[in-house]
Amino acid sequence: MRILLIEDDTALGAAVRDQIAADGHSVDWVQRLDAARDAIAGAPIDLVLLDLMLPDGRGIPFLRALRARGDVTPVIILTALDQVSDRIEGLNAGADDYLVKPFDLAELSARIGAVARRYTGNPNPLVSHGSLDIDLAARSIRREGRPVALTAREWALFEAFLTRPGQLLSKAQLEDKLYAFGSEVESNTIEVHVSRLRKKLGAGVIETERGLGYRLGQG
Repeated sequence: MRILLIEDDTALGAAVRDQIAADGHSVDWVQRLDAARDAIAGAPIDLVLLDLMLPDGRGIPFLRALRARGDVTPVIILTALDQVSDRIEGLNAGADDYLVKPFDLAELSARIGAVARRYTGNPNPLVSHGSLDIDLAARSIRREGRPVALTAREWALFEAFLTRPGQLLSKAQLEDKLYAFGSEVESNTIEVHVSRLRKKLGAGVIETERGLGYRLGQG
């Protein structure tokens, strides 16, 4: 997933960024709401982690504005505001979850996974696809019973297909999943990673629609 982290505390922001990057997600980290608006306008975001007290405003009005214009991107609030009334306000504004600081980074990872699975319509972290047994929570795959190791970028691409079964994904859409990993996306990056996924998971796991994009195959 491509995750937007909106957090002005540099120590916490770096820790959260490193944690979710280690989980295999790409991360865009901003420290102000105006930068967050630019990030959302500039690229498709799969999930937002939102602090409520930012240098240029509060997170609740930002979240309400997001929902008012029909944006259904899942949002998890990360905040030191721990009163019940604060939680109620955040959830009523459209948040999908609410995590009070300080929090355990492993719990954050679990909550990100749970919210993401709800949005894809499958809250069960265990998925079978052809000869593949996939644990979305553990980010692990077995092919015919044998474990298969994927790099963070390979997992990010494969997850994009898994969460949109049958949907054609363009090369540009897939590149957006990789841009926040910190290195340049070359012109043939998607082709290279798709080739590697086919070698690891099966030749038919990803189908090519020539000139249009790729979709999840039968494996």
